[in-house]
Amino acid sequence: MARYTGPVSKIARTFGEPIFGPDKVLDKKKYPPGQHGPGRRKKQKSDYAVQLKEKQKAKHTYGLLERQFRKTFELATRKHGVTGTVLLQLLESRLDNSVYRLGIAPTRRAARQLVSHKHIAVNGKIVNIPSALLRPGDVVAVRGKSANLEHIHSQVHAKNTDIRKSPWLEWNPDRMEGKFMVYPERDMIPERINEQLIVELYSK
Repeated sequence: MARYTGPVSKIARTFGEPIFGPDKVLDKKKYPPGQHGPGRRKKQKSDYAVQLKEKQKAKHTYGLLERQFRKTFELATRKHGVTGTVLLQLLESRLDNSVYRLGIAPTRRAARQLVSHKHIAVNGKIVNIPSALLRPGDVVAVRGKSANLEHIHSQVHAKNTDIRKSPWLEWNPDRMEGKFMVYPERDMIPERINEQLIVELYSK
């Protein structure tokens, strides 16, 4: 399974946002990485540079590499609706992202690992493909034997439930499972991504 394995703090500093989760390095160094430090004079960016940066931000936020992200965009163009919004809906419907949104894992990276290691089931069947796309009505659950693993149990029963404030998902703590209710509307998705810039980039 192809995935980004480089430094996450450096990437987060590039975008000035904790896209991988809370980051102490980002709190200390609130400026982009580079040998010239925070005093470096900023140059005016071209439209292409702005669009490319937004696409890179979306890629890293959801943990996709270029080829996979491009395929997701092409799928979005074939569906009805606003392409940018459909793109984000497809990214949000990924299994690894849903496991993260449900609070089963603290980050998307951790969620991807849980799925790959066969700790997650969809509609009663084990699925180990993080990029699998969910449809409304699909039920995502922690596999029976995996429910007793300490890191999963502690995360699922953590008091901080802010991560579960996703209105398109329904969580059942007693059964340790959640349901993908509907594709989220754009205003439901909390990620600060300007999807129109991505559409403009790929439309060139």
